[in-house]
Amino acid sequence: MFYFEKINGKKVLKSDLLNEAEHFFTTKESFIKTKEEEFFDTVEKNTNNIKKYLKTDILISPRQTHGDNIAFVGNKRLYPNTDALILKRTDCAIFLNFADCTPVILYDKRNNTGAIAHAGWRGTALQIALKTLKKMGSNPKDVTALIGPCICFKCFETSDEAISLLKNTLNDTKDLFLGNYADLKGINARMLEQEGVENIDICPYCTCCDNDLFFSYRKENKTTNRISAVLKLNP
Repeated sequence: MFYFEKINGKKVLKSDLLNEAEHFFTTKESFIKTKEEEFFDTVEKNTNNIKKYLKTDILISPRQTHGDNIAFVGNKRLYPNTDALILKRTDCAIFLNFADCTPVILYDKRNNTGAIAHAGWRGTALQIALKTLKKMGSNPKDVTALIGPCICFKCFETSDEAISLLKNTLNDTKDLFLGNYADLKGINARMLEQEGVENIDICPYCTCCDNDLFFSYRKENKTTNRISAVLKLNP
């Protein structure tokens, strides 16, 4: 179940299904990604608060491009053209950014390995969450998956082409499509279920319906503000 907690008085969203690693999704109060100059100071303060909370000065985020490139976090800080990061280090944290696309956090409790995948409709059609799971080399039964806040079924209307590509990712598409509407959370969850992941928590919040809490690219005229999925492994 998802619940709100506060970092220095500002809301973040967590799941009680994952207690072995530090994780959360930022909100409009705690966001750490923007291209809008008027929010630079706010983002800097939020970032500093999050670093203190996580007890690390190293926050690593890739340059996302709606593809399916996946990288292991090493000693470098820059990861261009990358939409999923796999983390084994315990001295740093990773974050990816979203504003309607689906955040997927994966955690392997046996190997203390985690990952975050950016699954917009393109990434979902490319099966990035599933590919990330496979690249982790984990037994799916050891993995906890969190499907974070994103655009919901009733808000996500898309093209015939996108619907066809999304349907091709699954053996069972029951209840995940209606006309040109698609359930991105459900598709990613079912993709992982088909691979054998049993522990999955699906966030009930929608970035469009709950726009007071989260940023929405569609609803807010292509805003550059983003919510972030954040993950840090415990030593």
